[in-house]
Amino acid sequence: MNGARWLTQALIAEGVDTLFGYPGGAIMPFYDALHGSPLKHVLVRHEQGAAFAANGYARASGRVGVCVATSGPGASNLVTGIADAMLDSVPMVVITGQVATPLMGTDAFQELDVFGMMMPIVKHSFLVRRVEDLPHVVGEAFRIARSGRPGPVLIDFPKDVQVGDADALAPHVPLEVDDIPRPPDASLHAALALVSQAKRPVVYGGGGIALGHAVEVFRDFVNATRIPTVLTLRGLGALPAGHPLNLGMLGMHGTRAANLAVQECDLLVVVGARFDDRATGKLAEFAQNARVIHVDPDACEIGKLRHADAAVNGDIATALKALTLPCAAHVHGRHAVPRRQWLETCQQRARDHATRYDAPGETVYAPALLKRLSEIAPDAVVACDVGQHQMWVAQHWRFSHPRQHLTSGALGAMGFGLPAAIGAQLALQKPQDMDARVVCVSGDGSFQMNLQELATVARYRLPVKIVLLDNQALGMVRQWQELFFEQRYSEIDLSDNPDFAALAAAFGIPAMRLDRADAVEDALQKLMAMPGPALLHVAIDQKANVWPLVPPNHNNSEMLDASPSQNPAHPCADSSVEAESSTSPAASTSETPSHALSA
Repeated sequence: MNGARWLTQALIAEGVDTLFGYPGGAIMPFYDALHGSPLKHVLVRHEQGAAFAANGYARASGRVGVCVATSGPGASNLVTGIADAMLDSVPMVVITGQVATPLMGTDAFQELDVFGMMMPIVKHSFLVRRVEDLPHVVGEAFRIARSGRPGPVLIDFPKDVQVGDADALAPHVPLEVDDIPRPPDASLHAALALVSQAKRPVVYGGGGIALGHAVEVFRDFVNATRIPTVLTLRGLGALPAGHPLNLGMLGMHGTRAANLAVQECDLLVVVGARFDDRATGKLAEFAQNARVIHVDPDACEIGKLRHADAAVNGDIATALKALTLPCAAHVHGRHAVPRRQWLETCQQRARDHATRYDAPGETVYAPALLKRLSEIAPDAVVACDVGQHQMWVAQHWRFSHPRQHLTSGALGAMGFGLPAAIGAQLALQKPQDMDARVVCVSGDGSFQMNLQELATVARYRLPVKIVLLDNQALGMVRQWQELFFEQRYSEIDLSDNPDFAALAAAFGIPAMRLDRADAVEDALQKLMAMPGPALLHVAIDQKANVWPLVPPNHNNSEMLDASPSQNPAHPCADSSVEAESSTSPAASTSETPSHALSA
């Protein structure tokens, strides 16, 4: 029994069944210990793929994701995936090999200060200097990763400690995770008082709802209080799409109904959200007339960007349970009539600005394709890359639970989608059951950042379905250059893309091409019916943009829309011009759309 073998048994005791990694010199004793172990190790083709796969595993399952790499470049290649987990509060334990302790600080081969390098992007870093320290380190690593606001934890594991004698160590016993405290009664009373006084309340839900295991409680609260609700990118699914109180996503690419409701409300009930700049727009003008109830387990978030009139710090589920019945009593209280009128106004706006999918022309309209795919596969988990396709998924996929939507939110890391889909597939499928449906939606730019993981998909015959939207450009950058840089297109041309279908076929993955709107239904049905992995390469119009869009340094009521009737001048030149509906499909035509700023 050496340190490496003890660690494999400790991982099993912690409930780990799958880990993602890539071997190398300084981690070789651990890989020797994995030989014959019941742990399933998934060999990725780049360490960044290992970090993103563990990240996707954790997001889809709620369990701790584990990734492994060797020292030096192996560890440094993990950084982006770890940073993504830190910023999106994803529980992970990261194990890195390190040179033997006598060599540390000597610039030995593949030596890096991994402990120091990782400190800004993890909840905690451990450097194991003695075998005797392993029980404490492993127990604390998993406890910290799971506790409070989840996040990644590093275990840097020197080679001499891996091979050190561990016969004297007792079998590992996981540590208990402390419960998040109940919010103080005074804060709950303050919140109730604000709800009782509100005539135009709005619930603003974020990713903390799923992290706090509070989805059902959140739905009970919204249903009981009948308060119009908006959701962040990572809060999507907390209230099912199509729910009569769900106004959709708020923020830069949010719906008109959601953004206008927030701007006009007199009370904002913030649940597990952090006033991210992509959600708030110009912060000084965000919900200016609203008082704020902020419910969050992380005290550091409350008051960080916006003063909370009622700071409800503690367990989200407990707080919502305590507030639901008392707040519901005010549905028929003294402000019942104005609140009913407010709800009707919000719902009418949602109907007036409901998305249209009848885009003209013969080319594929990406929003319509994604909406239809969500209807064909309503139970699918979707792993997105970053860019225009990420926003189209957020706007048009009909999510019924937040864990269906895996997206790099705060970091916005391209290359996330495919490895995250691999992790999700392995987290959700049961032994001998490959029916868990995982879809990767990617763009031609993002996909090429980690396309080597097609080899991982092929090796393990994971039935991940890949929808690759190809506009032969870095689409979101191109859109911003069109709108805010006077159409000076700089380094966004991807017209020399490879043949993605042939590329998939080279990995042994079936692929189809789609470039006509009238072939969408047949292509999607065939894609989802394939028994194993498959790729659908979709050609879309390079000029298609994501609408609506809140320009930088504007508030959320000032949304850009596609408006072919206006001149293609700088969109912020005339704020008095009234745009067409934010859901106009005009951006899918072959003509360059012009733009207007409308409130």
